[in-house]
Amino acid sequence: MPILTLTTDFGLKDGFVGTMKGVIWGICPEAQIADISHVISPQNVLEGAFTLWRAYSFFPAGAIHVAVVDPGVGTQRRPLAMRAGKWYFVGPDNGLFTPVLADAEKNGWPVEIVYLTNARYWLPDVSRTFHGRDIFAPVGAYLAKGVPLADFGPAIKDPVRLAMPKPEKTSTGWRAHVTVVDVFGNCATDLPASELTEHNNVTFRLRGRSPRLPSGWSGGI
Repeated sequence: MPILTLTTDFGLKDGFVGTMKGVIWGICPEAQIADISHVISPQNVLEGAFTLWRAYSFFPAGAIHVAVVDPGVGTQRRPLAMRAGKWYFVGPDNGLFTPVLADAEKNGWPVEIVYLTNARYWLPDVSRTFHGRDIFAPVGAYLAKGVPLADFGPAIKDPVRLAMPKPEKTSTGWRAHVTVVDVFGNCATDLPASELTEHNNVTFRLRGRSPRLPSGWSGGI
């Protein structure tokens, strides 16, 4: 059975997520749909990018990740679909897939990206405010049915990329950035743990203060 995932900032109150699932099942009834998150902060593309990035690679090869965090809906921003390594991605061309593309470049994965222009694979009436329902969900469903990526539109080589935060080496250590704060209050940074494994005594400062780390703590932050 084909697997699709959904990542959005739609919340669960208004039925937007359920509507997208209805569209997908109407086209591909055998699809299995997994929810990665629907509580991305509204229009926060960077948060959506990190949330998808932390989850996508745990899905089987061929999984189709439909992600919609789209402050530019109704504007000239492009809708796109792509294959990166073993997975497919569908969503707005606003940088949402930047970390995935970085993974592909780092690991030498093949990447194919198309600009979604073939309205045959959209719903008949496309609203200016709900491309998740009218474009991205149908395209994901048709991918799940086996439609080749090239059928959805022309290839592109210039997807929008976010300016991702990066750790900076300083004379006394590293200046890192908190990229994710989860529901338990855990903070993830952009500093790889591998940069700290050779150090037994690490001081962590947050806005100039040194919070107490757990006893016996070791490894990255």
